[in-house]
Amino acid sequence: MGAQSRRHARWSLAGLLIAALVSVGCAVGGVSEPEGQEPGDNAPAGSRPAASPGPSTTRADGTTSVAEFQQDVADAQDIAEAYWAAQFKASGQRFQPVRRITPYQREGEVSCGGQPLPRNNAVYCSQGDFIAYDVNWSVAAFRQVGDAFVFYLLGHEYAHGIQVRLGIRYNFTIQQELQADCMAGAYLGDSVRSKALTLAEGDLDEFREGLAAVGDDPNQPWFAEGSHGTAEQRTESFFRGYERSLDACDLG
Repeated sequence: MGAQSRRHARWSLAGLLIAALVSVGCAVGGVSEPEGQEPGDNAPAGSRPAASPGPSTTRADGTTSVAEFQQDVADAQDIAEAYWAAQFKASGQRFQPVRRITPYQREGEVSCGGQPLPRNNAVYCSQGDFIAYDVNWSVAAFRQVGDAFVFYLLGHEYAHGIQVRLGIRYNFTIQQELQADCMAGAYLGDSVRSKALTLAEGDLDEFREGLAAVGDDPNQPWFAEGSHGTAEQRTESFFRGYERSLDACDLG
């Protein structure tokens, strides 16, 4: 898959192993979530440890350069902003883009509400209204996974920013996270249908296989702090959004 407006490289989804999403404090790894605060509230969000790909692990499609990674981040941001701007306009609401997307390299280099962000992580922070990611960890994952990592990462984190803008608050983390998966699926599916992104044959099957690897441990209670759902739940939520758009995501 590639961004039509800026580049046409194939987005291969094989081997997608993005960290499972968890909502406890500012732990290490993966992608993260808000807890329903308005932009500017104190709401650092973190996720559980993830196995980072080795620097020598590179996808066969040649997605290796930092310049390509940076271009994918820019493309993903542009497409997410355009997508959500169109959704808000259609509903008669004013859209405010996430204020910034910030890379960092060292633990504590970026803070959310006074809480330093750890390495090997990506978060949406409602205090300051920004997305931050460990660039070294993200580039390593990009080299293993390909463009899918970047577009999914930005899509999921941006969804948390949209939840805050819409005032969506849930009692349990799993509700917030499965909805964000659905919203990320809608963003990707609608972007493919509008031809803002292109999808190669077989990528959806590969994506489904990748999502199956990121669910919660089957023994984790659904109501536990930080639960994100089983592999089956997360896959179902993502593809429900992908296939049926935002109407399937219970946005109210």
